[in-house]
Amino acid sequence: MRILITNDDGINAPGLSVLHAIATEVAGPDGEVWTCAPAFEQSGVGHCISYTHPMMINQLGARVFAAEGSPADCVLAAIHDAMTAAPPDLVLSGVNRGNNSAENTLYSGTIGAAMEAALQGLPAIALSQYYGIQNRDLENPFEAAASHGADVVRRILAHTPENQSGYRLFYNVNFPPVAAKDVKGIRVAPQGMRPGTGFSTQPHESPSGRRFLWIKGGDQTVRTTDGTDAAVNLDGYVSVTPMRADLTDHSALETHVGINT
Repeated sequence: MRILITNDDGINAPGLSVLHAIATEVAGPDGEVWTCAPAFEQSGVGHCISYTHPMMINQLGARVFAAEGSPADCVLAAIHDAMTAAPPDLVLSGVNRGNNSAENTLYSGTIGAAMEAALQGLPAIALSQYYGIQNRDLENPFEAAASHGADVVRRILAHTPENQSGYRLFYNVNFPPVAAKDVKGIRVAPQGMRPGTGFSTQPHESPSGRRFLWIKGGDQTVRTTDGTDAAVNLDGYVSVTPMRADLTDHSALETHVGINT
């Protein structure tokens, strides 16, 4: 199996090394792991692509590339430039430092890379490690992802439909904020929403008197509805959320039929 890995935390992020180990285990002794990741951190860019300007790409080693672009750019660069001899069989994105559950999903470059891979017709999984008081001070905060990641990927691949039409499935995986030994299992869960929680701004004045704004995240300990992604993560489970790039609210189509003329 040929696996492409990428992320949004950048080519030097520790989570990418964790993902490389996961991918190496899944690929097997006869497989290959290719890396194409952003040269610099690209957290929060979502599914952004560098449509209006070119990006530099550098080969750093055997099957290792860094691109000065977004995670989605990196997927495109790998598929259409670095790996033109044979495309990847699977794209893995992550392991993100911090969760991409609930509303975080909509901003995530980690998710954006998996979405682009799916749009390119490839199986894709985004993986993120929730941070919390039970794991942030561990010697390896990615311990849960490192220990359980390969098994989760294999389980997903075993249950992914081979023949898909329209927008292809991709998967959002979040590992709970606990030590590896405390992971309770895996739960397929829908995307949730943290009530009363969202991004905001925090002002800052520079020494020169200029006003700047930092984007500030919300409280990540707020639970989503029981059974949804962040809730099962906070209960100690790995969440697996099947997704598609189709943003249509299909349940609302009939209730809005009166708009037609």
